[in-house]
Amino acid sequence: MKARKAKSSDGGSAGRGRVARTASPATPRRTQHTKKSASGKNGGRWIAGVTTVSTFPPRGLFTKDASTIARSLASRKVSPKGPASGLRMLLFFINRAGKGLSPQRRAELEKAKALLSDRIRNRKEPHKNG
Repeated sequence: MKARKAKSSDGGSAGRGRVARTASPATPRRTQHTKKSASGKNGGRWIAGVTTVSTFPPRGLFTKDASTIARSLASRKVSPKGPASGLRMLLFFINRAGKGLSPQRRAELEKAKALLSDRIRNRKEPHKNG
């Protein structure tokens, strides 16, 4: 059976070619939920629940000096998609370690982050002659 078009009071069809809606129960509104952490408790950190199997930096890499960290994370072996992928891994590690990092370790990781950022920036800039 074909659906019939409802006619409006002025004699034309309602909505120009649209099928009239029948009275249906009101759709319940979605309720606002508070964001919960991965552990299910409010106030937790989302980063703790993230797991990945994409790439694995060498064990103990983040305990080394900044230049070694930057060089390793920029290599194709660790970051097949390039240094930007390595920078994301470093940022992920810094965020995941959070308050557990000592100020000295955080400073060394921030140096590595700056070195990787410079490497990415230099790679993107066109070489200028002159």
